[in-house]
Amino acid sequence: MQKSKQNFFKDRSVYYSTFPIQEQAQKSDWNYELKAVYTIGILDFIFDSDKNEPEKYRYDVKLQDIEMNKTFYDKLTFIYFEMPKYNKSIDQLETRFDKWLYVLKNLNKLDRLPEKLKESIFEKVFEVAEIAKFTREEYILYEDSLKYYRDLKNSLDTAKAEAREERDIEIAKVMLKDNETIDKISRYTGLTKDEIERLRNH
Repeated sequence: MQKSKQNFFKDRSVYYSTFPIQEQAQKSDWNYELKAVYTIGILDFIFDSDKNEPEKYRYDVKLQDIEMNKTFYDKLTFIYFEMPKYNKSIDQLETRFDKWLYVLKNLNKLDRLPEKLKESIFEKVFEVAEIAKFTREEYILYEDSLKYYRDLKNSLDTAKAEAREERDIEIAKVMLKDNETIDKISRYTGLTKDEIERLRNH
C-alpha cells in the first residue's frame, strides 16, 4: 500500500517484481520455468497520466505486443488501485470486490462494521484493525487475555484427549476378552498394535 505520491513509483514497482522472479532461480539444472508474479499497488494518490479518467481506478498491466494488441507474456502482472477515485457508498456495494475496496479505503474511519459487511472475512479484518489501534498497555492486556484463553483451551483439549484415550482402552479391553483380532481392535479404537499387545499382556 502506497500512502503518498512518489516519483518513479511505476519504476519502483517493476523493481520490486524482480525479487520474487530471482528467488525462483534454482542452483542446479533449471529450465527457467517461472511461476506467475503479481505486483499489487493500493495507491492513495492518482497517477498524473490518469487524472482525466475519473471513472477508471483499476489498472491491470501485462507485457503486450503493441501491433497485435495481444498479451505477449501472462506470468507478470501489475495491478494498481487508485483509491481516491473509488467513491462508492456503502449502499452501492454489490460485489465482494466492491466491498474489499470500500474496506481498504474506509477502515480507519469505521467505528463499527456496517451491516452490509457482516461477513466472516470482513469481521476478521475489522478485528485485526481494532487490535492495531491498541495502545501498548491495551495490547499487553490483550496478549495476557489471549494467553489465558489459549492455556485454558489447551487444558480442556488435553482433558478431552485423555478421556477419549481412556474410553478407547476400556473398549479394547472388552474386545480382547471377546477374542477379537488386534487389527480389528486397532481399527475400532485407534490404538496402535503395540499398545493393544501391552494391554493383552497385562
